[in-house]
Amino acid sequence: MTDELLRRVRNLLNRAHHELPDPAARQVLAEALGRLDEPLRVAIAGKLKAGKSTLLNAMVGEELAPTDAGECTRIVTWYRDGPSYRVLLHLVDGPPEQRPFDRVSGAVRVDLGRPVEEVRQLTVEVPSRRLREHTLIDTPGIASLSTEVSLRTQMFLAADEERVAEADAVVYLLRHMHGSDLRFLESFHGDELARGSPVNAVGVLSRADEIGDCRLDAMEVAARVADRYQSDERLRRLCPIVVPVAGLLGAAGATLREDEFQALATIAGSPLDDVLELLLTADRFVGPTSAVPVDGPARRRLLARLGLFGVRLSVQLIREGTVRDAGDLVRELSGRSGLDRLREVLAAQFLGRARVLKARSALAALDTVVRSRRADSGTAGLIAEAEEIRAGFHEFVEVRLLHLLRSGRLPGRPDQLAEMDRLLGGAGAAAADRLGLAADAVPGRLAVAAEAALARWQRVAEHPLSARELRTAARATVRSCEGILAGLHRRGPDPATR
Repeated sequence: MTDELLRRVRNLLNRAHHELPDPAARQVLAEALGRLDEPLRVAIAGKLKAGKSTLLNAMVGEELAPTDAGECTRIVTWYRDGPSYRVLLHLVDGPPEQRPFDRVSGAVRVDLGRPVEEVRQLTVEVPSRRLREHTLIDTPGIASLSTEVSLRTQMFLAADEERVAEADAVVYLLRHMHGSDLRFLESFHGDELARGSPVNAVGVLSRADEIGDCRLDAMEVAARVADRYQSDERLRRLCPIVVPVAGLLGAAGATLREDEFQALATIAGSPLDDVLELLLTADRFVGPTSAVPVDGPARRRLLARLGLFGVRLSVQLIREGTVRDAGDLVRELSGRSGLDRLREVLAAQFLGRARVLKARSALAALDTVVRSRRADSGTAGLIAEAEEIRAGFHEFVEVRLLHLLRSGRLPGRPDQLAEMDRLLGGAGAAAADRLGLAADAVPGRLAVAAEAALARWQRVAEHPLSARELRTAARATVRSCEGILAGLHRRGPDPATR
């Protein structure tokens, strides 16, 4: 179905490109057509110092984005897969140009050759398997001390009648939920809120290790805070999932060096009293003197790379024998950072819905070019077909219903609404996600669960005492269950259950 969706959208945009005489409109449509063939565009946004660049480095598995407050952190920067390392500078006025760069501690440092104000965005091309799945976009911090810097992110991501949001989805970093966070997410969804916003935002409780004062149970504390944020109705309708992530831990897990492991092992092998004294505070750890035989510069590098929580955790894991070499520590740090969970969520929420998110962006682009010509009879057919696609393809119906669910506008028992959310793809588009089963559940068990859900929701849809809005939503849920079963049948018979 999703291949047919993209085919219909592509044909509609080609038709509009052919029929509309305005060169500016044709340019918008040409760019929208190009987006259909690109990897999904995922922006990383949040307030200043939320840890955006650190998270991006962890997600790519390479130290690429500068994490200090250099001039390039004031520019929207795209990280794409490419055949070799290359940096393109896109001007506010003028064609893009290739710029020289160097690597400082891994980070790409670009010689802009001109004032930041003249630069619209940077594109950094990197040979990367992970960037083949989605292009990552690092944005300047919102609520920055510089209004101009904050505005760059707002202008890049916000959609309005004149402009389509350039990102298909956003990972939004929260430290403490604030009204400005909610206002930003509302601006990202734009007028899609009026007709049902797609599930295109995931929240990250960033620098999660600091929430628990860098104690060894810090990630457990952060998980409880994330659950509390996720249950907030104002946030849930805009950003339904919040994942705690320790970005420094994830980045270190992806890029840990052998000399760093050896320094940590030396600390772990020192007398316990000396270790406890060293790990008491960050200031104590980087102090000029210590009984532990690791010099001050090496300790400062470890703190910058792992944070105090990461150092404490690494030393604990080595002392107790859980890890014995750098490879073991890499796996532990990555697993405990929350990064693996975030990747699972992104795969379920974004990659599993990549086609519908791209189709949404393409139709939004068409909307922008026909709005100014609504009185023109030549656009009536284009508008009608766009609305036919939105109404006729079940993927769009699902995302509209998910919005209604999460904004509290559908009646029903809490258990009914929770199951409906899941069956409509709120936890991911895969059959197992929709049915609440393990990812490795066999087709036979999935089919049994889908048939049971189908029967339940058929009863709700047909029950004379069900509210009219619930019956309508139940019929759509029935269609989702039928889609699950059809997909399982296409995979072939497998009667096994577990």
